[in-house]
Amino acid sequence: MLSRIAESLFWIGRYVERADDTARILDVHTQRLVEDPWIDERLACANLLALMGSPVPDAEADTERVLATLAFDRTSPSSIVGALSAARENARGAREVLSAEIWESLNVTHNALPQQRTMARRYGPHSLFRFVRERSAMVFGLADATMSRDESWLFLILGRSLERVDMTSRIISTRILAGDAAPSWTLVLRSTGAYEPYLRTYRGMVNSSRAAEFLLLDRLFPRSVFAALEQAEGCLAELERSTVRDAARIGVAGEAHRIVGRARTMLEFMSPPELLAQLPSRLEELQRTCSAASAAVTHRFFTEQAPQVWVPEEAG
Repeated sequence: MLSRIAESLFWIGRYVERADDTARILDVHTQRLVEDPWIDERLACANLLALMGSPVPDAEADTERVLATLAFDRTSPSSIVGALSAARENARGAREVLSAEIWESLNVTHNALPQQRTMARRYGPHSLFRFVRERSAMVFGLADATMSRDESWLFLILGRSLERVDMTSRIISTRILAGDAAPSWTLVLRSTGAYEPYLRTYRGMVNSSRAAEFLLLDRLFPRSVFAALEQAEGCLAELERSTVRDAARIGVAGEAHRIVGRARTMLEFMSPPELLAQLPSRLEELQRTCSAASAAVTHRFFTEQAPQVWVPEEAG
């Protein structure tokens, strides 16, 4: 596969997942402000923007600024609209390996964004968040249903998995680091689609330690950090087997594989009480892991190498 197409698929996975998770985080944020009038809105907005990598002074932070930055900014790939637009542009360059249904879904989603933006400003943003979640689920559902499990699918799912680790860590951070302005664990679980799976797993009321443990460590829930790391590791193993057969034969893992494997091993073998006691630092470490793994994937699979030129020896 051409590195250009592989890179487009990787970033389609990342951008669609980023739009989905950003919509979930903003949904939690806006619901919390509506349900609790005693929350300091400017402090909550400033904390959220800092968490998402767009810090502003507290005096300039409000819900309108949050939505403008994280939902509607077409120029920023970190916003919902910007991420979906970037996913569609990457799909244009990878149409030969994407099914027609996936391309149509991304194109329809992109073309509907101006209308969704108008409706969100007129009636509230929750309709936009629901639209983004549904369209993101459709894209990945079509990928599972219409793509062969070859390198193209592996790069798409690898991008989604790394982005999911990063964004799930940020969702948990909105609860851990926000102090008195933090959303309830029930709201956090609902935002990730984990509320019903959590209840079926623990069969009881929502407990803060168990909720954090579920979102981090559950092996069966696909949006947990551990499940996403495990899937990313599996994708990297398959890609290495298909592209570097000699290295795979002797058991040499690539740098991205080692980075993801270390993070997965840390979660798997650290005791839950120890993990929860160090949760803020572990969440930051997971976010750094995603950045490092993404850079390693780019260097390994996408960076074009300069052609080797044979230079004759000079006569002695």
